[in-house]
Amino acid sequence: MRPELRTEDIEVFSEAITHFFATCTGEAACVRSAYLLEPGEPVLWNDFNGLIEVSGDFRGSICFSAPAALLTHVLLKIGDSEYTSERQGDLVGEIANTLSGRARRHFGEGLEISPPRLLQPGDDAGPARLAGLPYAIPLSWHGYEANLVVQLECGR
Repeated sequence: MRPELRTEDIEVFSEAITHFFATCTGEAACVRSAYLLEPGEPVLWNDFNGLIEVSGDFRGSICFSAPAALLTHVLLKIGDSEYTSERQGDLVGEIANTLSGRARRHFGEGLEISPPRLLQPGDDAGPARLAGLPYAIPLSWHGYEANLVVQLECGR
C-alpha cells in the first residue's frame, strides 16, 4: 500500500473530468494543474457540491463542486429539458459518482465508494479532514469554473 497520492493518481482524476465532459457534452473541459489546499482553506466553492466518501483500503472523499450555470449548460447539452435545482443537484452527484467510479478502476476494488451526497456551501457535514492535505483540481468549461477536491489516504 502507498500512504499518499502520487502524480499518476491525480492524473486519473484530471483525465476522468476531461473524459466526462467530452463524452457527455462533446466538448472537453480544460483542466488546470492540481494543487494542495492548505489547512483551513474552504473545500466547497460553488452552488452545488457532490460528495463521495471513500472507505476500504483508502479513506477520504472526492467532491465535485460546480456553479448552477455550468450544470444548467451541461443539462442543455445532454438534451435534458428540466433545469431545476433538484436536477442540478442530481447532475453534480452523477458527475462525482462517475469520477469516483473511474478512480475505483485505477485504485482497485479496495476503494469502496458511497452513494453521492449533496452538500450546501458552508455545510458543517462536509468532508472530514484527514492527516494529508486535499488536492484541488480546477477546471473550466464554457467560461464556467468548477473544482474537484480529492482527499485520499491509505486506510490500512
